[in-house]
Amino acid sequence: MSDVNPLIEDHIEIAASPERVWSIVSDPRVMGGLSPQVVRTLIKGEDPIGLGTRTVNINRRGFLVWPTRGKVIRFEPNHEYAYRIKDNKAIWAFVLEPTATGTRLTHRREASDGLTDVSIRLQDKVLGGTAPFEAELLDGIGTTLRRVKELAERQ
Repeated sequence: MSDVNPLIEDHIEIAASPERVWSIVSDPRVMGGLSPQVVRTLIKGEDPIGLGTRTVNINRRGFLVWPTRGKVIRFEPNHEYAYRIKDNKAIWAFVLEPTATGTRLTHRREASDGLTDVSIRLQDKVLGGTAPFEAELLDGIGTTLRRVKELAERQ
């Protein structure tokens, strides 16, 4: 099996307050569709969103469509929002840092404990291999960051 990169990340400077950026990245219903892979995110249970909130994400790549299940594991208002994907053990996080002109937003996929064998096999057999898929994820992280920036700076 292919080696999994333990950390894939990128960041962007946004001319908006951390509170404004937080209002976007901490609501999975808003984030669904900002990612090139996550088409929609549904919340299981009641509002408000916080630590322990569970989601179902509908992902798409070309003709492939698949669901993943997430759980919010870090929720620090205006600073960090992170959720673990139950299906592959990956953690997806947004980290906000105030700057003189707004917010530095970092988006990352953490896999320090690796991914599930099923996930790695699917990447190798269906998604073109782990390294090309991770390159696609990094590109998607950049796209997501640019879309969050556009949305945050629009208002």
